[in-house]
Parts: sequence; C-alpha cells; structure tokens
Amino acid sequence: MTAPPPLETRRVSFAPRGRLIIDDIDCTVEAGSLTALIGPNGAGKSTLLHLIAAAEQPTSGSIALGGTDSASLRRRHRARYSALVEQQADTELDLTVFDVVMLGRTPHVSLLGTPSSDDERVADHALREVGAAEFRGRRFQELSGGERQRVLLARALAQQPKLLLMDEPTNHLDVRAQLATLTLTRTLADGGIAVLAALHDLTLAARYADQVIVLDRGRVVAAGTPGDTLTPELIRAVYGVRADVVPHPMDGSPLIAFSPLDTASSPRVPRTSLGSVR
Repeated sequence: MTAPPPLETRRVSFAPRGRLIIDDIDCTVEAGSLTALIGPNGAGKSTLLHLIAAAEQPTSGSIALGGTDSASLRRRHRARYSALVEQQADTELDLTVFDVVMLGRTPHVSLLGTPSSDDERVADHALREVGAAEFRGRRFQELSGGERQRVLLARALAQQPKLLLMDEPTNHLDVRAQLATLTLTRTLADGGIAVLAALHDLTLAARYADQVIVLDRGRVVAAGTPGDTLTPELIRAVYGVRADVVPHPMDGSPLIAFSPLDTASSPRVPRTSLGSVR
C-alpha cells in the first residue's frame, strides 16, 4: 500500500477579517522531493507556509500531514513531523547558538525530562550540516543575518522532521552561502525528507527543485517541473517582465535572464572598454 504524501492541502483558503489572501489552494509534496514555491511579493507564499505550519488557521479547506488532518494533531506531534525555517531571524532571547539549536529537540524531550546526550549529538550534527559548528558557543544575537539563517536551519534539522518548510532560506546569504544552503536542501530531499521552500530566485528554483508551484494573488496559477513550467509566457504573465530562458551550461536546467517589458527603460551599458575604467 502506498504511503500518503507528507503534505497534501485541499482547497485551502485564508481570509482574515474578510480579506482573501489564500484562495482555494491544492498542493502535494512527496517524500524525497524538493518543491519550490514561487511568485511575486504578496502572492501568498509565506502565508501558505504559515498555514501548513499551523501558525495560522485556514478559513476553509484541509491540510494533511502524512495522511492525518493537521488540525487533529497536538502541537507536540506536529512539531515532530514538520519544521518551519522562517524568513525573519530575530529573537529577544539572549541564547547561545547551541541553545537555539537545542530548542529543536523540544518536541522529542519528555515534558518533565531534560535533553539527553543523544539530543546534544543531534544538535551538534545539525550545526555541522549547515556549516555553523564554529558558531556553537557564540551568542545568537551577535550573529549576522546570514549566520542566523543557517542556525535557524540547524534548529529545524534538529527536529528531525519528515516535512521541512522554508521561507526564503537564501535570504541574507551571499552567493556562495546560497548555493551551499540549496545544495544541502537538495541533499536532505534526496535523503527522503519532503521540502517545500519559498524562493525568489527563479534560476535557483529551476536548478534545485523537482517541481515548482507558482502563486499569484493567492492562487496556484501553474505547477510542474521547472523546465515545463518556467516559460517566458508564464513569467511575463505573473511577474510582468520579459524572460529569456536558456539551458544552464552546467546541467541544462533553465537559466533565466530578465528585462523590463518597456525596452526604453532598460539599463544602458557604458560605451567604455574595460581597460579605460579608472
């Protein structure tokens, strides 16, 4: 018998105070896959992730985790199944990096118990996975935005989730760290975790994801493999820009270059040879 997918939403809508933000969304994320959630600012990507993580409650529809209605799960059980890496990396707590990562073990520790040496090993392993072991004893508040982002990913990995939700995981990261983070995310998916990540960079989404779900104004307007979905026509309709899509020289995935629809407003390249630049 086929196991149910780690995530399945059916006709999920969210309309706080009558303002429709998420409109009748269906999506499925299979085990061992990386799904990129893409769309312009305000499309509803973060809101959908928060609904799946139960930080907000849908106005209508259902969200199933591993075939079980999420609304019927206790918070502790839900936290053992899924983890959310949020876009904002702020906290008022004055904790060390290791303490922050150990918070990810909370769902696995008995209510009256204390973390064990095994919990500490899991936390240390998570720090090593994200390349942040050197931060272990530092204060979380002293870290840069990019460093905090890696620590919060380690905290999520310490939960040992079957479903990993990521809201702009490359936010605040330089190019090298972006590639490292998405390579790790790809490795986690290949290892069996279901990953749903909101991404802004369409080329990175195309290169690392198995499928993309395109949101616009709270609705799914397209879904499928990156090569089939991220067409110039779709990008123009959703983002309002021209897109030239060519094969990536490394792996053939879609490589996307953007320009304004109004060519008159396109940036001009200075007519100066590199040798004359001072």
